Amino acid sequence: MASHKYEPKNKAVKWFEDRLPILGLLHASVGPGYGTPRNLNYWWNFGSLAGFMLVMQIITGIVLVMHYTPDTSLAFLSIEHLMRDVNYGWLFRYAHSIGASMFFVVVYIHILRGVYFGSYKSPREVMWWLGLVIYLLMMATGFMGYVLPWGQMSYWGATVITNLFGAFNFFQGMGNGILHLLWGGFSVGNPTLQRFFSLHYLLPFIIVGVVILHIWALHIPRSNNPLGIDAKGPGDKIPFHPYYTAKDAFGLSFFIVIFAIFVFYLPNILGNPENYVPANIILTPPDVEPEWYFLPFYAILKSMPSKLFGVLTMFASILIFFVLPWLDVSKVRSAKFRPATAFFFWLFVINGLFLGFLGTVLPTKILIHVGGGVTALTLGRIATFYYFAYFLIILPWVSRKEKTRPVPASIAQSVLDARKEA
Repeated sequence: MASHKYEPKNKAVKWFEDRLPILGLLHASVGPGYGTPRNLNYWWNFGSLAGFMLVMQIITGIVLVMHYTPDTSLAFLSIEHLMRDVNYGWLFRYAHSIGASMFFVVVYIHILRGVYFGSYKSPREVMWWLGLVIYLLMMATGFMGYVLPWGQMSYWGATVITNLFGAFNFFQGMGNGILHLLWGGFSVGNPTLQRFFSLHYLLPFIIVGVVILHIWALHIPRSNNPLGIDAKGPGDKIPFHPYYTAKDAFGLSFFIVIFAIFVFYLPNILGNPENYVPANIILTPPDVEPEWYFLPFYAILKSMPSKLFGVLTMFASILIFFVLPWLDVSKVRSAKFRPATAFFFWLFVINGLFLGFLGTVLPTKILIHVGGGVTALTLGRIATFYYFAYFLIILPWVSRKEKTRPVPASIAQSVLDARKEA
């Protein structure tokens, strides 16, 4: 790839660039000056899609805040006012609520792509950690946002989830102290809502800061690619602009169409009907469950025999991703050349979807009518076992024993070989 150095031709632009080189930074970060592996496929679009959804959530959130009242007696009514009386208020509300789900869809695919192609391996461990920090902040932001409408599921969801922290009674009164800190009192109430509203508004801007660090960490070792080999020679790279900006724009246009279909035609498909009823502290919904993007972890929580063990296991199921670079010891990054790893990876994905399903059913429900019947609780424990076995048993063993396929010498060579075969 030819060297591209930013040199402004306009005198005014050059004067400004000499004093604050923002355009040069952009040129080197996302412009022709940034060399990118030439073989990136559409799975790499989901990073830019995640950035788009973050901006979308911030913009729609700012508009919603202008009409929202963080008070338990007015929160639900303020949402109704926004939906019924504010011009295009329904559009901003639905774009924000559906946007949260789309944000998680994009990030889940982005993470799983990183797992499949080994983007967590050296020298990208810090970039991987920062991505996981973004995900944890998203989870906190999403949970607090779910509480803000102050419907039935909002109130009881906040009650159930915050009570989980009461399990941390390692020292006398420790669990209750954490609960009182979260609630701002002795139960979920007005102080809780105001705290969650404040943090829900603040955390997206913290996410922006971590995203900047994530991109910075990416630009040190540069992007991974489907082959999982380093882009070394000039034939291995192409400028990010215009090649990948055009590719990202095409993927974004396709994504916006899907996003618009949900916003305009299926805005409530992912919502719970109970949340369209004002919160009632004396009437518990028949089944309290979180948003769909938390359901696999909720199923893991419900599968454990005790509350404390369930909470610890649920947190461990997320935190275990931080040590993934050391659990997988194979020198080959991409699962494209690791057939056994790819097989167990797709089993892991199917198992995660199954856990999401189990999160929606009662543990005592019989799902397999064989013999005495197999309950959702039993299946949840089996699925939870495989979830952790994938990280702690299967991946370490397979990465040591697996016979990998031949890895191309370079990206350019693999592209040329593919053309010859075609």
